[in-house]
Amino acid sequence: MARFVIRILIVVAVLGSFGTQARATAPTAQEIKTAEKWAAANFSSGTAQLPFSFVYGGEPSSKLLGKWKVERASSDLDKFRAQKTLTYTDPKTHLEVRCVMVYFKDYPSVEWTVYFKNKGSAATPILENIQAIDTDLDRGQDPEFLLHYSKGSPSTATDYEPEEMSLAPRAEQRFAPIGGRPTDGAFPYFNLSHGKQDIILAIGWPGQWAAQFTRDEGSKLHIRGGQETTHFALQPGEEVRSPLVEIQFYEGDWLRSQNLWRRWMVAHIVPRPGGLLPTPLLAGGSCPYYGPFIGNNEENQELFIRRYAEEGIKLDYWWIDAGWYPNNGKWTDTGTWEVDTKRFPNGLKAVSDYAHARDEKLIVWFEPERVTPKTWLYEQHPEWLLKVDPTADFKPSQDGWRLLNLGDPAARMWITDHVDKLITDQGIDWYRQDFNMQALPFWKAADAADRQGMTENRYVTGYLAYWDALKERHPNMPIDSCASGGRRNDLETMRRAVPLWRSDYIIEPIGMQNQTYGISLWFPFEGLAAQTVEKPDENGSGKTIDTYAFRSDMYPSIHAHWDVRRTDLDYKRLRELVKQWRDISPDYMGDYYPLTQFSGAKDAWIAWQFDRPEAGEGMVQAFRRPENTEASARLKLHGLEAGARYKVTNLDHPADLVMTGRELMDSGLPIEMKAQPDSAIVTYKREGK
Repeated sequence: MARFVIRILIVVAVLGSFGTQARATAPTAQEIKTAEKWAAANFSSGTAQLPFSFVYGGEPSSKLLGKWKVERASSDLDKFRAQKTLTYTDPKTHLEVRCVMVYFKDYPSVEWTVYFKNKGSAATPILENIQAIDTDLDRGQDPEFLLHYSKGSPSTATDYEPEEMSLAPRAEQRFAPIGGRPTDGAFPYFNLSHGKQDIILAIGWPGQWAAQFTRDEGSKLHIRGGQETTHFALQPGEEVRSPLVEIQFYEGDWLRSQNLWRRWMVAHIVPRPGGLLPTPLLAGGSCPYYGPFIGNNEENQELFIRRYAEEGIKLDYWWIDAGWYPNNGKWTDTGTWEVDTKRFPNGLKAVSDYAHARDEKLIVWFEPERVTPKTWLYEQHPEWLLKVDPTADFKPSQDGWRLLNLGDPAARMWITDHVDKLITDQGIDWYRQDFNMQALPFWKAADAADRQGMTENRYVTGYLAYWDALKERHPNMPIDSCASGGRRNDLETMRRAVPLWRSDYIIEPIGMQNQTYGISLWFPFEGLAAQTVEKPDENGSGKTIDTYAFRSDMYPSIHAHWDVRRTDLDYKRLRELVKQWRDISPDYMGDYYPLTQFSGAKDAWIAWQFDRPEAGEGMVQAFRRPENTEASARLKLHGLEAGARYKVTNLDHPADLVMTGRELMDSGLPIEMKAQPDSAIVTYKREGK
């Protein structure tokens, strides 16, 4: 396997292999036509090319569906999306198989979900091996299939590391996450390039998915994917669903396709509470300094909010993380979802009122799924809780932990109503949900031999229904997806939330640089923590903020862990760095281009570019790591207008440089960094428009 971790030599030019690109960030008419043609062929009246499969009563769907009654329906969902539904019904058992396909008119994207419902009066035969995607790609005479994918988020310095693999004849590669959280160690987003009918593929399933890529001896690649285990009989009236599958077609450079994907995400996936896209935000928090977590109280929350304001640092949100509920001295004691009135005698409402009066909003952490002993849910509703098999090898992190079964309608209705009331009564503006346990062993323990995968399927649909209900009741409220960091960020989840906490591996500069490099290929909006690291100032008489460390923590969303109780911090420099981030932050939602190879080495440079061609501007973030011996580099930019002139500004040096787009893309942007380590932010803006 060829991994995307080749050390780069930085002397004169960097990453020339990526080539010079025009501003090709919009889909072509041919790409959209290819998607429409593929959708028409694969969701037609015939069954030979249906891109999903299953086994029913021991027979493959390819032999069954042609004999079943089929109904078709089509409709426009809006001016950008059209829907086609194929419904197959078994005349003997009355199993209904409904495939809902949506294709996009403004992007070369097609997605579908398959539903199975027992409309009979008796249990069905065994329904198993449901593959949400089961299809072939044929490269013909084109180059070999090249699979681009990412590592996922197991909470390491290389979370989201981009990798690539050539799928030669007879090659086989399987992907699956760990323990039921969909981006824990694997990432359900793939880019398959070969020169003909190239695609990006995503599996939307906030549970245990699996995907397999198998090459034959000729020119075909077989793709299968879905919920990892399905083997169950459906009871009368019972319904299950497959994971969502998304395919986006493209032609040409795979890096350009990643920007098509990012633009599609912005246009159709990134949530818009209140009709608005999220904007870069700075949120303050104090959790590291009190307990951690469990020492937060009304007084010290107001102290921190006030101190930020006194030092001239404007926050967008105040962030209350775990521990605000009654507990036994551990923030992990979850299951009593009430405000601890000993520490917050006036509720969290006092903190939200204090923040709102300063034009700041409130983010609050919840973890409704984990239930621990001696909490209200544990004692009052054991019938709602899932537990592991005591004979299984797996044990949860602590004995006695339970999982609130969101697949149980009564449990889901209670938690929906209860959290809804807390959001309203406490003045919460942003709902943050964490999930610090592996769910798969709990799901498996609840399944009988003829119900394997059923608990997970119901749970996943319940989890999505829970968030949909909160969104319906609070249409202006954003949601943050967290699961021990970035372990539940599949496409279905990203339709409802954004990841403000992309990994539990935080702060360390090289790791933060690597994570930004990798995740930006896929997600246009994400964030993580930032702390103030100090170093001696230029005079050697005091300390200042370490710019290299601060810039390594620059993301679209920053959770500031800054101890503003201190009055001796270099707040002047901190304000300068916050302003730099504010100035460049709109560019994060633009097109993204890596400018160096990915590397975890201490002796490397690493750099990337965010470009907003519509605005004619963008920026470059570059880092010289502590053991690197090269003080200068030329970084070849992307997406610019060759004949246009750009004003180029290094934020550490006030003098402007004017270069043409052609010079910036062909000769490269010159950057010099004298220190080890060091960093640079360079902005550019097109002149004359």
